[in-house]
Parts: sequence; structure tokens; C-alpha cells
Amino acid sequence: MQKLRISFRRGAELKFISHLDMMRLWIRALRRARIPLVYSEGFSPHPKIALAAPLSVGVTGEAELMDITVEKIVSPHWFKNTVNQQLPQGVEVLDVYTIPPTVPSLQSQVRFAIYRVEISTAKTETEIKADIHQLLAQENIPWHHERDTGRREYNLRTLIDTIVVMGCQEGKCRLEMKLRCDESGSGRPEQVVYALGFNQYPDSIARARLVLGTAR
Repeated sequence: MQKLRISFRRGAELKFISHLDMMRLWIRALRRARIPLVYSEGFSPHPKIALAAPLSVGVTGEAELMDITVEKIVSPHWFKNTVNQQLPQGVEVLDVYTIPPTVPSLQSQVRFAIYRVEISTAKTETEIKADIHQLLAQENIPWHHERDTGRREYNLRTLIDTIVVMGCQEGKCRLEMKLRCDESGSGRPEQVVYALGFNQYPDSIARARLVLGTAR
């Protein structure tokens, strides 16, 4: 058997599909490409495919990560070319490499996510930087999130590592955010935007990359 780590892009064409639909897309593409997938045991076996972290609906991904296990050794170069031929527009394999089978799961290694956010605003770059400074100076930012299981309350500040202004021009401002993404919680870029005082949803959100760390 061989374990492969795959870096891929999810573009604007598919940014509104759910995590479950994304998994189905990958399974169909890998089957069409005749990739010799390894399946789990049990009553309902499924391919050993694991995404690092679900990507929210409406968010693009510039370097998403996924691990799969195959039955026999395959060339990463062959895998990339073969699978890309089966993927729809908006998804592209960027890189493939072999990893040891003992490497911890991707989900357990994810520590942060880097997002690039564009928002429309009449504020100047100086004003936005002042808002960021004021936000990061706080120790507690009470926030809540409505889920199917009920209301969840938490401290949004603990989920924010850094916020940087990348540039502002013609009524648009670009921010880069490093937000926590682990078992203790995941920061959502749109919530950070609202906490900064913007009252509209961002024009675009892209997850630039995931930051991995050693397992705790």
C-alpha cells in the first residue's frame, strides 16, 4: 500500500458545493481515473480519503490538502496527470507526494488557516489598520454561532492569530487573516470582518493555505 498527500485548488466554479458533495466528486474522479483505492473494513466500506479541513460553502481554496491510501505503488506524476483529466473545471491537483503510512492524520495536524479576504468599504487603509489594532488589543470578544444543535457561545479573540492589510484601492480592501483551525475551534473570516465593524459579507474569501503542526 501507499499513502499519498495531495495539494489541490478549488476555484470559484465550485465554491458553492458542500463538503459532502466535494467528497463525492473526488470519489467519482478517482474511480474514473482507475486509481486503486484502499477501502475501510466493515459493513459499509468506504475509500480511505481524508480532507485536512472542510472548506465552507462560498470559499475558494488555493492549496487544500487531502490524504488517500492506494493498494499499490503509483507514480505521483502519473497520478496528478491522470486524475486531473477526470476532474471538472474548478478543481485541479497541484502536487502529489508519498508520505509514510505512520504519519498522523491530516485533521490532527492542522493548526491554522490563512485566508485572503476582499471587502468593499469607504474606510481608508489607516482607519482599517486602527480597527484591527483595537480588535487585537481585546482579550475577550464574545461571539455566538447558531448550529442545528443550538446556539454556541465562545470568545472569538482566541481564534484570531493575525490580521494584516494587504492593500486598499478603489473602494476595495484586501486582508490576510491567520485563524485557528484545530479541535478547539475554527475561526471564520466573515465573523472577523463583522467584528472589525464591516456590516456586509466579504466580496470574496479564499483559503490560501493550511498550517500544519506536530500532533499533540
